[in-house]
Amino acid sequence: MEAMDFPENFTWGVAAAAYQIEGAATEDGKGPSVWDEFCKVPGKVLDGHSGEIACDHYHRYPSDVALMKELGVRHYRLSVSWPRVIPAGTGSVNRAGLDFYDRLVDSLLEAGITPWVTLFHWDYPLELFRRGGWLERASVGWFADYVKVVVERLSDRVSHWITLNEPQCFLGFGHATGTNAPGLRLSHAECLRAGHHVLLAHGRAVQILREHAKSPPIIGWAPVGVVSVPEDPENAADIEAARRSMASVSGGDASSMGMPPNLWSNTWWGDPVVFGSYPEDGIRAAGDAMPRIEAGDMAIISQPVDFYGANIYSGTRYRASASGEPVRLPHPPHTPLSAFKWPVVPESLRWGPRFLHERYQLPVIVTENGVSLADWISLDGRVHDPLRIDFLHRYLTQLGLAIGDGADVRGYFHWSILDNFEWAEGYKQRFGLVHVDYETQRRTPKDSAFWLREVMTTHRLPS
Repeated sequence: MEAMDFPENFTWGVAAAAYQIEGAATEDGKGPSVWDEFCKVPGKVLDGHSGEIACDHYHRYPSDVALMKELGVRHYRLSVSWPRVIPAGTGSVNRAGLDFYDRLVDSLLEAGITPWVTLFHWDYPLELFRRGGWLERASVGWFADYVKVVVERLSDRVSHWITLNEPQCFLGFGHATGTNAPGLRLSHAECLRAGHHVLLAHGRAVQILREHAKSPPIIGWAPVGVVSVPEDPENAADIEAARRSMASVSGGDASSMGMPPNLWSNTWWGDPVVFGSYPEDGIRAAGDAMPRIEAGDMAIISQPVDFYGANIYSGTRYRASASGEPVRLPHPPHTPLSAFKWPVVPESLRWGPRFLHERYQLPVIVTENGVSLADWISLDGRVHDPLRIDFLHRYLTQLGLAIGDGADVRGYFHWSILDNFEWAEGYKQRFGLVHVDYETQRRTPKDSAFWLREVMTTHRLPS
């Protein structure tokens, strides 16, 4: 590989989420989330793990921020826990919870790190779930009230905002297959109704940010990037087949994950946000399950955003049939697999951002990308993770090619800064640049953290 330069104004960052790292699940007035409850159900989370303590970031944030600074981090994507701020989800505000994020933001800024705040990363308030959760249209107002509280407190110092993280996951796995919190197995119609309310909540959050932010806001969201890549990157027909697949609600193959149509796709979520309408093929797939759309809904959902985020880890290969139709291909037997058994497909970071930019004509930011590996501390006291370095080198090379193709890609956030609670997988999956010993809470930067520090500092991939 040749050395590759990224633009000098390219945003390099790392990411984490509240429930996955904070711990302090019942401290200082925090209310329970659906994940606190889900973790109590036998057999739902690996070995009974929970986020009760996690990485204890709630207490250790000063040293975690200092470590980020040492590792060259200049942008940090965090999330705010809704039930930490408003314990019942609506009503009384927990000042201690707000104060925590106040202190965290101040610490980041003092360290020269720009906070990117995600307003919802899956930890829905339990009390509101018991009142119907995302199935209720009232959830739009509940979320809006919470967003206003956060914006009024933090927006004098926070300018970068992400409304929602991965509706495909928290609805698909949480409400359709039941493998994640809150563990529901809803009908197709119920899932799409909940999804419509989620999209409305996104739009209301954008409106509130525009109306109430004290510093000019830069707003986006972070859906899954369901990526199709061409089998032959030099073949125009294969490229078009992959493009068509990514723009189709069937391209994501929700059925293979046990989900109803539309949920595992790009356009069912992205088209309403950018174009103000659901995609025609998605409407056909929904049939009688199509959610009720009230007057003004699509105008709320399609509030202008400043960037299109995408969480991209893998991709599926496509070629064109003789008639030009997309043909999905199985992964070759030699395809590397992460510890999560996800296929390693570096080209997903070229074609995913490129196709999303072509369709939506917005700057694209890779809001998550990373790999779970079987990391441990070696006898020399360090964590050697050459495969993560190799993963990063391959994926970032492809991201550079996307920029070279003309895609307006503005940034990259690595998932994650710390090993953390990986939802139903508990603490089995280690995505971090920093190893966490969950017994002692000792942090040990991995070799990949130092490799990425050099890239983030120089804006250059080594040869």
